[in-house]
Amino acid sequence: MKITRAEYAGACYGVERALSLVDKAADGPTPVHTLGPLIHNPQVVAELQERGVEVATSVDEVASGTLVLRSHGVAPQVVEAARAKGLVIVDATCPHVSKAQQAARELREQGSTVFVVGERGHPEVEAISSWAGEGTLVVQEPGDLPPLDGLQPERIGVVVQTTQSPGALAAIVAALEARGIQPEVRDTICFATRQRQEAAIKLAREVEVMIVVGGRNSGNTTRLAELCRTVCPCTWHIESSVELRAEWFAGVEKVGVSAGASTPEAQIVEVEQALANVG
Repeated sequence: MKITRAEYAGACYGVERALSLVDKAADGPTPVHTLGPLIHNPQVVAELQERGVEVATSVDEVASGTLVLRSHGVAPQVVEAARAKGLVIVDATCPHVSKAQQAARELREQGSTVFVVGERGHPEVEAISSWAGEGTLVVQEPGDLPPLDGLQPERIGVVVQTTQSPGALAAIVAALEARGIQPEVRDTICFATRQRQEAAIKLAREVEVMIVVGGRNSGNTTRLAELCRTVCPCTWHIESSVELRAEWFAGVEKVGVSAGASTPEAQIVEVEQALANVG
């Protein structure tokens, strides 16, 4: 059975940067907390906890020490609250997410109503929305668009969650244009996301089974699996090699492997090694 990894797969620069920052903080003399899971990868979060890096759900839970801002970013009010408590702040926000936050703020300052294309409730989307201020609308598909009565058509701005697909953004823009609106669009999908999606789809077309590795709470990994499944129905999203099932590969000659942007290299290698021993 031939096992092929997508040309681009696994941890992106933003995730590697966040892991490096928290690694240095963990070696310091003060207690370290991350504000929410540092990245959407349960194994990595568990490993950090073993090193004493705890997860806090709010600034109120951290009495002292170092607070690491997660890669998905936080609202500006959260940073202010952490500073007010005298916490040492390590900003692990992905630089691409920071750009999306700034784009949202700029659109708001121009007087635009901001639409954020992304998943409701996702921490990155919540953070971006907070930078855009009150009245921000989160939409993931055209059916989510509300009636636009009362809005100024010439003052509609669009930003997008960094891990969304270009197709999701295009669909929202097309739906707005169909209503006679020409929005100001800030395409804030990160290049690493595009690379991984394009490479995964390309490989999925060439194999019989596709394995996508990464946390189930990872939006970008979930989207990778969804996109692969459109061209390779036998696509499986797993978090670790223990989930692999021999029956998935009965009679299969070509298997593809991809991984989300929050999946470290070691986790991909583990899955590849397990696949080599299947059957």
